[in-house]
Amino acid sequence: MRKVLLACGIFLVSYSVQAQHPGYDLLKDDAAFKTQFKEASQKINSIRSDFVQEKNLSLLDDRIISKGKFWFRKENAVRMEYTSPFLYLMIVNGTDVYIRDSKKENRLSSRSNKLFQQINRIMIDCVNGNALESKDFTVKIFTGGDGFLAELTPVEKALKTMFRNVNIIIDKKDLSVSRVEMHEPSGDNTIIRFVNREMNVNLSDALFAAR
Repeated sequence: MRKVLLACGIFLVSYSVQAQHPGYDLLKDDAAFKTQFKEASQKINSIRSDFVQEKNLSLLDDRIISKGKFWFRKENAVRMEYTSPFLYLMIVNGTDVYIRDSKKENRLSSRSNKLFQQINRIMIDCVNGNALESKDFTVKIFTGGDGFLAELTPVEKALKTMFRNVNIIIDKKDLSVSRVEMHEPSGDNTIIRFVNREMNVNLSDALFAAR
């Protein structure tokens, strides 16, 4: 289940305002940005991307680096495939979830697991532009360099046990999500960078079929 939560992850490092986000300034009037981000996200029907995931454990000095491929298609279809250093596949298609690693495979429904349902919603909301309006988080927007940083602090009890903050880095050029940072209450954090992003490409149904 831990790998599932990390993969969902949707999604994403928590710091105090200035020390936490060096190079970023708080965007005090963020209503216009939220509208622009949602409008840009609604124009994205599909995404194909490589990703690099960095896991930092508070008890270890070394970083754990994983790589893989990511696909998204509206309305609610995601495929996240880890290819290095281990093989791991997660497919979410509507409420159906398929998970496979080197030893076993599982099929389940997000409806049967309230926590997974919440995580699945976060992941989809990050892509479709609804994350900044979620009632499960308080949101602060920062601007700096070539990107925006949306800091999401959970207010929902179950999410507080999983995340201290979820940060979404948004590219200024096209308002697409380029990085997600997740900071856990334990001090561990996970950073996922999306590279070689392609928008509105044709994706086959087979990519999102549980098999």
